[in-house]
Amino acid sequence: MIAVKSKFEVLKGMEKEVKDAFRSRPQLVENAKGFVRLDVLSPMSNPAEIHLVTYWDSLEDFEYWHKNHLKESHQYMPKGLKIDPKSRELVHYEHVTS
Repeated sequence: MIAVKSKFEVLKGMEKEVKDAFRSRPQLVENAKGFVRLDVLSPMSNPAEIHLVTYWDSLEDFEYWHKNHLKESHQYMPKGLKIDPKSRELVHYEHVTS
């Protein structure tokens, strides 16, 4: 199993709208092959920063989903959303234990 963390920072004070969108999301990723779990986190010290941690059976499953999901899943994000391009980060982790 692997974990993948995607990090970004929301601009224009839209963090509440983004968090609400994640809370009410249509859960499309749950149907992806190899998907295990999604955690959406936000540091208390920087509420505009969002961390998405997904767990997958394999890196191949994640990469296939990542290349094919953008149009469908991003249509549910708030209109006018701006993200600091310098804040974007994507890190792959070996899942050692829980």
